[in-house]
Amino acid sequence: MPAVGPMKKIKYYYNTNSLRYEKLETPLRVKLLRVFGFVAAAIVTALIISYAAFQFIGSPKEKILQRQNRELKDNYNDLEQDLISIQAEMKELEKRDNDVYRAIFEANPIPDSARARELANKKEIETVESLREHQLIASINAILNNIRSRINAQKKSYDEVDMLVRNKEKLLSHTPAIQPVSNKDLNRIASGFGYRIDPVYKTPKLHAGLDFAAPQGTPIYATADGTVSLAGNSGDGYGNHVIINHGYGYETLYGHMVRVKTTVGKAVKRGEVIGYVGSTGKSTGPHCHYEVHKNGNKIDPIYFFYNDLSPEQFDLILKKAAASNQSFD
Repeated sequence: MPAVGPMKKIKYYYNTNSLRYEKLETPLRVKLLRVFGFVAAAIVTALIISYAAFQFIGSPKEKILQRQNRELKDNYNDLEQDLISIQAEMKELEKRDNDVYRAIFEANPIPDSARARELANKKEIETVESLREHQLIASINAILNNIRSRINAQKKSYDEVDMLVRNKEKLLSHTPAIQPVSNKDLNRIASGFGYRIDPVYKTPKLHAGLDFAAPQGTPIYATADGTVSLAGNSGDGYGNHVIINHGYGYETLYGHMVRVKTTVGKAVKRGEVIGYVGSTGKSTGPHCHYEVHKNGNKIDPIYFFYNDLSPEQFDLILKKAAASNQSFD
């Protein structure tokens, strides 16, 4: 026997006119109105729920944007701290450049106006939170451009310092700094700079150099790099002598050689042999008469032996050169 499903409920109503129960039939128009009302209520309810959800909870897209915004601010804060650190390092480099490197070489410091203008960092930091995304990017770019300008200026300054270093090295190599003859025992200085008794005329006379007593043939060395401007006997009492132009206003003279071992125009290095001790010209015995000239003025050579003497040795040789005695020329 076939199964019988649940029967559809039939509604009846009492008709007062016919005084009997009749079957209740809902008109199509009423059905449509009921369906429309239900759908409309559902839509309104959904809208209210969506509004409340978006207002207090936020849409998935808004959540993504909010998360990205938080990450952007965090990244900006990290970047900002890095920029502050870099700017502090730049300030230290600039300070070191002005106060140390350029001070060593007696060069004028670079004024701040010559470098890129520094930004008002503190004020910018206080207003960062109120900036929009494009403003944050513009702020970062402005700071980076400022740092780039300062780095370029600093690179140029370091190039100048490098040139100063090279010039300083050249200056030092061209400055007289050793004794013209080997004098390890410090006993070869026979007469110092100043007024001494002339060995020929026996009267006080300015002795414009140092006399190094040594056996004839003892090598004589150039005391600094330079170019030979005179090599030979010019009849002025120095006998066979050599004059070296070192540049930077320095000149040295080596007198009374028995033999000259260089030529005019030759470039010589410190320590190079340029001749040998003799007694030519106005001389009373084998020695090397040594002079140092600065901008045409004859100055005491005793202060130009800092390269091959200890402080104690310099003190001893200073006392020997100061002794009042008769010169050799």
